[in-house]
Amino acid sequence: MSEKYQRFDPSEYLDTDEAITVFLQDILESGDPKVIAGGLGDVARAKGMTSLAAAAGLSRESLYRALSEDGNPRLDTLMKVFAALGVKLTVAPAEAPPNAAE
Repeated sequence: MSEKYQRFDPSEYLDTDEAITVFLQDILESGDPKVIAGGLGDVARAKGMTSLAAAAGLSRESLYRALSEDGNPRLDTLMKVFAALGVKLTVAPAEAPPNAAE
């Protein structure tokens, strides 16, 4: 008996601004460019790729490409997407690694 699995799509659960904010914080903390680009793509699909692209002043096709797991969005693209989402990036000191005082 074989089991069938469906691909998990986080965009289905990003239905509130709070959920989107927490998700964005998590993907940014990963530090992995592929996770960040793909996660932003999930948020864009949850918000509506066409409307987000228009709000960011980008074409839908270029936004799909930039925000795929294989995408490599430029900083100006990321800043436009964050602005269109109504969020901002902030900076905080990184936690000191254990044994840093030694």
